[in-house]
Formats: sequence, structure tokens, C-alpha cells
Amino acid sequence: MVSTMNAHYSSRNLLALRAPNVVMDPYKLGAMHQHRLSFVRSLIRRMANQQWHIKVALWELSSQGFGTVIYRLITPSQYYHLVIFSNAINDEDRNDRVIAEKWDITFALIQGAVDDNCLHQLRNNVPLQEAGRNKNNVLVLARANKSVRVFNHLVDRLANGQQPDHDMLVNVGYILRTTAVYGNGKFGIADFELLADTPDFNLSFSAQMCAVYILRQFSLDWVHFLAKQQGGKTAVQLSRPLQRYLGIGNATGLGMAPYLICHPRIIDQWMFVRETAIAIISTYTITLAAKRQLTTLLRRAVIHLQQIVTIDNHQQRLNHTAISELQHVLSQFSAVAIPHQYWQTLLNHCQSLSEEAQEIIIACLLELYPKQTDNLEHQMNADETLTLISGTTVSDLTALLEQRYQWALKIDFEQPDDNFWFWYRSADKEEPRIGIRGDDLGEEKQLPLDIARQTQALYIALKQVSPQKKLTTFLLQQPHFRTIARRTWTLGHCPMGDIQINILSRHALPIHLLRCKLAMLGATKFDPRSDRWLRVTFYQGAPLIDEIHANEWLFPILPTAKSHSEIKERHS
Repeated sequence: MVSTMNAHYSSRNLLALRAPNVVMDPYKLGAMHQHRLSFVRSLIRRMANQQWHIKVALWELSSQGFGTVIYRLITPSQYYHLVIFSNAINDEDRNDRVIAEKWDITFALIQGAVDDNCLHQLRNNVPLQEAGRNKNNVLVLARANKSVRVFNHLVDRLANGQQPDHDMLVNVGYILRTTAVYGNGKFGIADFELLADTPDFNLSFSAQMCAVYILRQFSLDWVHFLAKQQGGKTAVQLSRPLQRYLGIGNATGLGMAPYLICHPRIIDQWMFVRETAIAIISTYTITLAAKRQLTTLLRRAVIHLQQIVTIDNHQQRLNHTAISELQHVLSQFSAVAIPHQYWQTLLNHCQSLSEEAQEIIIACLLELYPKQTDNLEHQMNADETLTLISGTTVSDLTALLEQRYQWALKIDFEQPDDNFWFWYRSADKEEPRIGIRGDDLGEEKQLPLDIARQTQALYIALKQVSPQKKLTTFLLQQPHFRTIARRTWTLGHCPMGDIQINILSRHALPIHLLRCKLAMLGATKFDPRSDRWLRVTFYQGAPLIDEIHANEWLFPILPTAKSHSEIKERHS
């Protein structure tokens, strides 16, 4: 039976992919960076290739900047509207946590027209966020807060005819910071299935990422409007390079972490596609042109890391180590003769580097072969069904667990540190939380995220019965193992399978899971604020709405006088 399943998946194993214990190690996942297959990059390429258009359809803001703004998005097949509500709130009400009830900005992406009745409905519900009631023409529901320092600084400087202080921008890198971007049917809005067959947003999270991209344009238009209100004819606009440099911030906490555990087939597909691209590129020979391009990207990556400002001492050390290692790679790479060498040689050589440096090199390599990489972006969706094949025996599953789940079987859950946390859902916002087992309340309502412990319990139970016993019979007698049996059987035959983390361990870092998903979405500038939440930036360095292009904008750097020429060249 195992051989039958292997034959079923053989088409996915024609290339020599890196081993699952390498790819799915949480420390490697926690070092990922934006790359060419990240969803923001795929979306911008689609917008450029299909010539999407974005324009202001309504601008009704007071002189203080409060009111309603609507942007119209026109694609070859449909049109949409991003409806934005700017709200006056007190500083003490500005909170990035999910428990917040007021925000500077609330917004929604709407499919189709927004007439007076629709706008009235949205105005009464979008500012309420989870507490509101929205129709299924709402594709995305979201909110954002100002970076007050950057916002005020930009408005004051531009109103007085001056450009902003660059140090202020490099410390933050955005005007607005989203605190939640809901899609995929949450709170009654449109389910992803409604978009699965559309040519616009049929890729995972593309509707959410589009809403964030248009919000970035609003943040720029907003400060320009207020600077004009304040400074009149003296006011100027932010320089184009600095406009490109500013993205949209994001504050993400524990609520995102369970996604990677609860949607294993999707994560497997994301990682499989990325690993496929890496495997393809590794077989190419290194040309002089590719060597020069990689050198340029790595130098930019070094500057990018040098410009990251984070309060987290551990991330500071990781960045400093990566900077030193990448500089060493650059010095070695420039001195080495390369005829007839393959990229796999470089990848093998870099295995001794830190995870952070390795992932940066991989992100840069993916940029060298856009055609080969971009052709894979339509393979990112996945059937999430978890199945068992008729006729499977206990020995079949036992052998699979011994082969693919050794990481889970070797954990000693009798040790307090390996069974330290439990995960539960908060009563107020239905958001995931973690508690200390034996100390905190709610353990009886813990979420079934303990895949390693469930897998080990299944294995122990299987070893107690005859190897020839049909698995269906075993599960009829012990039905509480059905879910984990389906999961391990299915993912045991997938190239990437489960993330190899004991989520209950005292030393487990949920932030690794957050960073993995954020990197797949396309985030940059990872700034951990604790081991449970972090801040990142989206669309920093991305083209503006009147210059959308399909070229790369990896590892954005502050456009100082020294880098103006490079940025101008990148966007020409």
C-alpha cells in the first residue's frame, strides 16, 4: 500500500528536493524572507501583465483628514472598490492588539459597484470590524493605525516645502500599520471559493494583499492632502524614491500561528513549489551575467539588513551574523572562477552559514531566473483533503510514522518542558492564546494543535495491535485517532509534510511560524517585539500605482544620494 501511495505522488518527486527535516525545521522557516513566489510579488506581476488600473473614485475628507475615500480597481474581467473610512480617535484608543475597538483607518475591498445603499451599509459596519455585519460582496475586511511619529513628521515637513528626515523613515518605513486583514469568509464576508475560478484573485491571499497595496497608495495620498491643507502653495509632495520606500506596516501576533498547523496541505504546497524552484535553479550553470546579478542583489541585501531597526537583541545578532557572512560570501564569490560550476555548488558551500544568510541567498537566486520561477506561481493552491486509502494496514502507517515522523516520536512528553504550553481560544475575540499547563485556566478547552504528541500517541497505540490489522478496523475501535491518522498518512506522502515543531515545548517559538507565513505573503523588515508577536512591512520598495511593473524590488533600501541612481535604474 505504501508503494501505491508513493506512485501516486511520484510526479512530485522527479526533482531532487531538499529533505523535509531541513526545509520544515522551524528555525529555517523562521529565517525566511520575501522571495519571487511570495504573494505580493505574484500580485504585482499580475497587475502589470494584465494592466490593472487604480484610481480615486471618491475623496470626501475633512480638512483634518477624516471621512471617506474610495479607490476603483479595474481589471480585464471585473472592477472592485476599496472603501476607506478615516476616523478620529484618541491616542489612548490606538492599540494594535486584537482587543482594540477603535482604529485610525478601517477599510474593505468590494467586488462590483458601490452605490449609495452599499456605502451606507459599509459605513455602518466596516468601522465596527468583527462586530459589524457585511455582505458577501465584501472580499476583505481590515483596519490600520497610524505610525503617529512618521505621519505627523511627513505632514509637517511636506507642508513646509521640505522632504522628511531620512532617519525617521528608516526607523519605521511606513505611514499606516495594519492590525488585521480578514478574508476567506471570516465574519460573513466572501469565501475564497467564490474567487477560486476568477482570473483576478484566484491565488491564496491575493485579495487581501491587493487591499493592502491600495491602502499604501492611500497613505501617501493622505499625507499629501493634509500637507496641502496645512501648507497651501508652500506644500510639496514626497519625492518619488521615498514614496516607493514607504510600505504598509503590519503587527501580527499568535493568531496567525495556528494557520500553518491547521492547513498542512497548503503549507506543503507552498513549500513544495518553492523547493521545486530552488531545485530547478540549482541545476543551472553559473554565468558571468548571473554572477554579477547575484552580487548586486547580495550587496543590496547587506544594506537592507544594516538598515533594519529592531528592539529584539536576538534578531539584532542574527542580522549582524548574516551581514558578516554575506560580506564574506561576496568576497569569496568575486574571487572564484566559475566556468562550468552549478548553483548547487554555491548552495552546498553555504550550508555552513546561518539560516538567515542561507535564506537570503535563496531569495536572491530565485530572482535570477524569473521565467522558471514565475511559471510555478499558479501551483500554490492545494486540495486540503486528508485521506486514508482503503486496504491500509497498521504496519503501513507504522512504517510511515517511523520513516517520516521520527522528529515527533523521539520527544519525551513526560518531561515538563516538552509539555509546557497549551493553546486555547480567547472568549472575547476568538483568537488563539497560550497558557502554562497546570498554572493557567482553560486547559480543558485546549486546541488540538499538538500534532507531535498526537502522532506519538497514535504510534504507541498502533504498536499494541497486530501489524496485519486493517487500519479501518483499528480506527473503528479507537475512533479518537481518526483525525491524526488521516493527517499523518496524507502528509507522510507529501514532500514537505508537517512543520517539525513540538508546539507544546517550553522552548518552542511561535514567532517562527509567524515569520514563515509572513514571508510567503511577502513581508520584509522583521522586527520581533516578543516571542509572540512582531512587526513587518509590506510593499516597501514596490512600484507605485501609476508605474506598476513586473521587475524585481527585492530587499528595499533607503534611497540615499548614493542609491538614487540604482533605484532610478530599477524603476526605469
